[in-house]
Amino acid sequence: MTRAGARVAEAAAAMIGTRFRLHGRHPRHGLDCVGLVVCALAASGHPIKLPMGYRLRNNSIESQLAAVAAGDMVEVSGCLLPGDVVMAIPGPAQHHLLIAETPNSYVHADAGIGSVVRTFSPLPWPITRRWRIKPDI
Repeated sequence: MTRAGARVAEAAAAMIGTRFRLHGRHPRHGLDCVGLVVCALAASGHPIKLPMGYRLRNNSIESQLAAVAAGDMVEVSGCLLPGDVVMAIPGPAQHHLLIAETPNSYVHADAGIGSVVRTFSPLPWPITRRWRIKPDI
């Protein structure tokens, strides 16, 4: 586990219970899955700016992915570590971001439940991509 990843996971866990709000970017007003990632990264000293122009269903998310690549994140595979940002596909044209809290738990903004929650492995959706804060060199 990296210290940066642990800080991201801790920041995400601190937001459990925050209400869900589409395009929400502040815990006081509500968060969606993108807002949770933005806030957890910012709280851990790794701010990232992601675009707002998305819907619950999107055929393409390439502009959002380009913003991730421009930040302090790098795409990874292999072992899941705390702080990893995971993209899953819960349904057709749906992309959902979660933050690994431990190798067996995730924090995410759940629209159906209406808040930021903790969920456990295995996820009910396929994971398609994963990112981690770039290691210090």
